[in-house]
Amino acid sequence: MINHQDNHPIAALSQPEQECLRAIAGCIIPPSFKYGIPGADDPAIFDDLLASIRRDGDALRNILATVDRNAGGRLADLAPTERCALLARLRDERPGFFSVVEALTSRAYYGNDAVLRSIGMEPRPPFPKGHDLPQGDLSLLDAVLRRGKVYRDADVSGHSV
Repeated sequence: MINHQDNHPIAALSQPEQECLRAIAGCIIPPSFKYGIPGADDPAIFDDLLASIRRDGDALRNILATVDRNAGGRLADLAPTERCALLARLRDERPGFFSVVEALTSRAYYGNDAVLRSIGMEPRPPFPKGHDLPQGDLSLLDAVLRRGKVYRDADVSGHSV
């Protein structure tokens, strides 16, 4: 479904839902005046966030409705410190509850050129040049390898195994 008002290819969020989401994003990643970088509620970053919702629309709507209910109306109407305090309480009470919002927010935020430059990365796609990463300690995967197979083989014939 296309939200023609904002031209985003998402299951359109209502204006109050967008305002709630923007308030949450601003609490998840606030601006840094010290480093001169925007928060996740910055218009350009938030537009990218809205454009990336797609399949997460239903889960996101449930989260936003729950947050607004806990805010006693609309999260966006609370003062910024009250918003963040409420969100911190909800996150403590329900670990994992904001996982969809956090994933959408962080992807949009770290896709922003100004943010990438602020952490010393060239603002470009990772391929074809790639990025140099320090070699990690692969022995950390030993416990996973010792665990063995935890999945079922797929039957390529289309029949269940």
